[in-house]
Amino acid sequence: MRSIMKVDQLKPLEKLPYFTITGFKQTLNLEESSTQQVRENLARWVKQGHVIRLKKGVYMTRQFYERHQNQVDFRPAVSAIITPQSYVSSEYMLQRARIMTEVTYPITAVTIKNTNQVDNALGTFSYRHIKSTLYTGFSQVTFLGAIFNQATVAKALFDYFYFRPLPRALRTQQINLAEELRLNLDELSLEVRDEFQAYIELSASPKMTFIHENIQRTLWQPSSKPS
Repeated sequence: MRSIMKVDQLKPLEKLPYFTITGFKQTLNLEESSTQQVRENLARWVKQGHVIRLKKGVYMTRQFYERHQNQVDFRPAVSAIITPQSYVSSEYMLQRARIMTEVTYPITAVTIKNTNQVDNALGTFSYRHIKSTLYTGFSQVTFLGAIFNQATVAKALFDYFYFRPLPRALRTQQINLAEELRLNLDELSLEVRDEFQAYIELSASPKMTFIHENIQRTLWQPSSKPS
């Protein structure tokens, strides 16, 4: 008969942003044959609220969550734990930059892996596939031992438009896209605008070229550029 593990055995893991079944066994010096027992105990602790399941085989202690959940980099770090080869971008980063202000979005990330969405107790984490030549424009951040990537403002804006369908009704010269989509783009620096243009050129996409020309004509005219 298997012995039941005690919840205080999670104590050594409370300072870690996440742990795996293998990591749990190594921390407690458990035998390789204990894998099934560990799985059963973790499943029980998830139901009891002591542990949060991030994805299959990856967990976080309730203590770590309660200590750090309100920190600005907490959810981006969780996003990278779920899908390491990714960077947070699009709506989430535009909201952080106050370019989008009206709606609260789930974590939106970009990856060279398949498009995917993960729902867990911490929320919704959305991943969109992008081709490798456009997997760029981000920097690395470390949060309590977890490493994640986040897009620059220019790349987040590019990704937002790149993944967003552009209906025929918006593909006219009379439309002001920034106004229609309620994007606060008028205060973006010249450096950000130039970086955005570089991604447009890299994409070689007619849709993205149209979007860039629309924003330039309606908002980023030479007289409106910051000095």
